[in-house]
Amino acid sequence: MATNVTGQGNTWNLPNYAGELFTADSTNTPFLSAIGGLTGGMQTTDFEFPTDSQYSFPQAAQPAISEQASTTAPEATSFVREQKTNVTQIFQEKVSVTYVKLSNSGRMSGLNTAGQQNNVPDEKSWQIARALEKIARDVEYTFINGVFAKSTGVSVANKTRGMLELCANGNTIAAGSKKLTKETLQSLFKKMYDNGAVFSNMVLWVNSAQKQIITDIYSYAPTDRNLGGTNIKQLETDFGNIGISLNRFMPQDTVLAAEMSAIAPVFQPVPGKGNFFYEELSKTGAAEEGQIFGQIGLDHGPAFLHGTITGLTA
Repeated sequence: MATNVTGQGNTWNLPNYAGELFTADSTNTPFLSAIGGLTGGMQTTDFEFPTDSQYSFPQAAQPAISEQASTTAPEATSFVREQKTNVTQIFQEKVSVTYVKLSNSGRMSGLNTAGQQNNVPDEKSWQIARALEKIARDVEYTFINGVFAKSTGVSVANKTRGMLELCANGNTIAAGSKKLTKETLQSLFKKMYDNGAVFSNMVLWVNSAQKQIITDIYSYAPTDRNLGGTNIKQLETDFGNIGISLNRFMPQDTVLAAEMSAIAPVFQPVPGKGNFFYEELSKTGAAEEGQIFGQIGLDHGPAFLHGTITGLTA
């Protein structure tokens, strides 16, 4: 696998090749795509934004108020609200390619059979496209695995809270290095329902190991004896239907149940420029240089809508 270059791209560290381009790294961002991608969502003009405001009731009970007692109004009950917040954070990439590199698109390396052509005829555009893909990958990872930090000064970075950290203080079950079972899943769904989850658009996010286990748990013999294999894509539960989605950025030992109707990206655009824009940087020599800049955070809604099972055997 090729090693990426840190710094400016030139004729010698960005060789041209013939042949179709591939990468083994994931370029799919299913969680981000499901909530609107890098173009859809909400906007904010403050790096800290509310994710939800919550209030609660006392435990339900049967009143015992006599006729005599009812002639005097009871003591007032006031319901207190509490606000939860998250933050946007910066995603930034620089592209720098020398004029000499751009003018040597016909200089080929590796095996070159007659008639083959450079698979990247426009180096600058290709590098910008890959930088955007890198940002999307980083956003996907962050929205799932991000650890919250709020800036307290110009040298302190904001870090948006991801779904797994959110659930760690809410609906979560520690599996204790045991294999995922139907009973464990049912325990999670019951816990979520009991704590207020609505199961409106619930999706179970898993990596490859837990996806195979879920398929084994819920599979049954196909009616056609000439057909083998199953692929469980949805669970019908007592609390609602739950979709199942593969995600390479999910830890292999964790299952995330996310109420997608309550989740959205939050953008913080730069006035006059927008968000996740490419702009040329000042010239300091014979090179094309520019940057991609954007600020985005995750509005995950209240923690009680979601849940996780952690510490599973993979």
